[in-house]
This record gives sequence, structure tokens and C-alpha cells, in this order.
Amino acid sequence: MVKDTIEFVFHVDKHLASLIQSFGTWSYFILFATVFAETGLVVTPFLPGDSLLFAAGVFAAKGVLDIWKLSVILMVAAIIGDSVNYAIGKAIGLRICKAGNSRFFKKKYLDRTHAFYEKHGGKTIILARFIPIVRTFAPFLAGAGSMSYPYFLIYNIAGAVLWVGMFVGGGFYFGNAPIVKENFSIVVFVIIFLSLMPPVFEVWRHKMAKKRAGGS
Repeated sequence: MVKDTIEFVFHVDKHLASLIQSFGTWSYFILFATVFAETGLVVTPFLPGDSLLFAAGVFAAKGVLDIWKLSVILMVAAIIGDSVNYAIGKAIGLRICKAGNSRFFKKKYLDRTHAFYEKHGGKTIILARFIPIVRTFAPFLAGAGSMSYPYFLIYNIAGAVLWVGMFVGGGFYFGNAPIVKENFSIVVFVIIFLSLMPPVFEVWRHKMAKKRAGGS
């Protein structure tokens, strides 16, 4: 499954082309469902997010998808997804966090997201949109914590608009550039690499701080 997921992510343009060819207008619904699942279901953080949005923007630039319809549908999917994730966190979050590792919930992911949440507060809901794994667990922890839903919703909407707008817009405006078309897998790798840098830096900074504290 891991191998198939990696193959899908790095060749998402080819898979999306096949999907659009096979399902036509229903492709909007499938894209909606994918973004909803990636943001709304805590057990599916492995689904493509950034790369899928970028690829969808590329197909919008080709005229295969409508850019405005696509953007609105994906923004709504992201907002509803985070809201559902928040509700799940509010309902069972505390029990999951206390239980530690389970089949679907890895404590290291929860701890990593919790540290990010503690540092950035409500802005985490916006920042997390651009970070795989953290994107899926941030609204869950917001629901499990003390953040009120109206307060959460403001950041949720802002984050969804920025996330979808940036990646779909990026695909729309740059996807037809020869260097992008000829090196799409490399572009996807760069997108994933850059999105993973903030949490990697946070982990490194935390370890260095503990090392300095231990040596003092």
C-alpha cells in the first residue's frame, strides 16, 4: 500500500488524467471526496493533498476543468473536512490522546502536532494546511482541546482559501510551463519536500534545545 501511495503521489497527473477521462464531470465529486477524506478523516493522512491540488490546477489551465468551480468545490471540501475532523476530536480526542499508540493513531504524530499547536495557537489551523500529517491531526487536536468552534471556523476558512488558492492557482499559472510539464514528478517532490521542512526543523530545534538543557 505504501508503494502504491508513493507511486500515485509522484504520478498524480497521470492518474488524474485517467480519472477525468473516465468520469468527466464526476471528477469534481471525486476530487471533493479525496480532499475531504485527507483533511476530515484522521485515519487517512497518507492521501495526496498539495500535489493533487497542484495537478488539478494544471488540468484547469488546459481547460479540462473549470478553475472557479474547481476552486470553490475544493475549498468547501477542505472546510467541511476540517470541521468533521474537529467534531471527531471533540467527541473522542481526549480518550485517543490518553490511549497513546493504536492501529490508526500514532502518538508521535499527535505529539508532533500538539507541539506545533502549542507554539502557534489558533494560527496552527492555517499553517497546518501546508504541512502533510500535521494538516490531518491539527483540527482533531483543536476539537480535543479548548478551542471554541466559531474561533476554529475562522481559521479553518482562512486556511482552506489560502491552501486551495495557492496550490490550485500555482498549478493553473505555472503548470503549462515546459520545465514543469517535463519534470512534473520532480516538481511534486519539491512541493512535498518544502512542506515537510517546517516540522523537520521543529523536531531538530526541539532535540537541540533538550541537548543544550541536558548539558547545562
